[in-house]
Amino acid sequence: MELRMRRLLTWFVMLALFYVASGCEKMDNSLQKEVESVKNTPLLQNEEVASEEKKIKIGFSMDTLEEERWLRDRALFKSAVETLGAEVEILAANGDDALQVLQAETLISQGVDLLVVVPHNAEAAATIVKKAHLAGIKVLSYDRLIKNAKIDLYVSFDNERVGEMQAEAITKIVPKGKYVYIGGADTDNNAHLFKKGVFHVLQPLIDKGDITVVYDQWTKNWLPSNAYANMKEALIANGGKIDAVIAANDATAGMAIEALQEVGLAGKIPVAGQDAELAAAQRIVVGTQTMTVYKPIPTLAEEAARLAVAMARGEFIDTGRKVNNGKVEVPSVLLPPIAVNKSNMDETVISDGFHSKEDVYKGDKQ
Repeated sequence: MELRMRRLLTWFVMLALFYVASGCEKMDNSLQKEVESVKNTPLLQNEEVASEEKKIKIGFSMDTLEEERWLRDRALFKSAVETLGAEVEILAANGDDALQVLQAETLISQGVDLLVVVPHNAEAAATIVKKAHLAGIKVLSYDRLIKNAKIDLYVSFDNERVGEMQAEAITKIVPKGKYVYIGGADTDNNAHLFKKGVFHVLQPLIDKGDITVVYDQWTKNWLPSNAYANMKEALIANGGKIDAVIAANDATAGMAIEALQEVGLAGKIPVAGQDAELAAAQRIVVGTQTMTVYKPIPTLAEEAARLAVAMARGEFIDTGRKVNNGKVEVPSVLLPPIAVNKSNMDETVISDGFHSKEDVYKGDKQ
């Protein structure tokens, strides 16, 4: 643009000199054509490429890919972002807080337009938010809420409702008795929400004396091996006399069932999980797990991708709902979960294509 202005100014100066030197009232035809050419040339001609819309790039910082559901999230989110015409860079820390911060810094340094984070540690991830905001990058908290940070959006399921659904299903079967609660990772805010929902249903029955929670423990880092150890400890502490188990997800439920199997109690004691993993669906149809909670991952991934790309393009997101994360009221989108048991398996996870009927019923001998 400056070059054209200089050229135009140069020609006007030449014209002025021409008039002074010749006293002519008419400019030379060739000179006139050149001036007109300069005047009519679009000033942004050489900037057309720069004016085209820049391709949005989303950074996706994931806690782990060691569980079935997170592999689904990664694939579905990537597909959804690319369908929207953007691109995504995905890094997973596999439960290492320091590595997740380092990976987030890498994504920030790459100049992503927005950062999506599945935090391993809800508190530690606040550092990621600060670093992103210093670089002028907004942060979307995916599925798990980042605590004590000014995150820009939270997209998840109603995780308290997940816990309520688990407890409602089990208390219908065992309205009185000894309960074991195998929680998730203490560092995961969702684990606290699941537990809150469970005890929202159990507490009135505990107060009445109908239910006694004889074992209640977190599962460090969500590791199934730790859930197995917890269940073994619960059985030993209570002489094998327990009536129901609620586990914070299907992976922990699976290991609780393995411990029950070793003492001949699998299928005799109701067990609840959540995530609708294939192994859990298979256990449900053969009767060793009572129920799971289906959180349609395609819906979560697609909605999060849509909102992430929109935010990266500077669009305003009006959610109408907020969740307090200990620092601010975070604009939030909370999707509804679905309780699944043997009676509605076909109408839920199979009908949605989340699992195939052939895979789910592979081990069912009925």
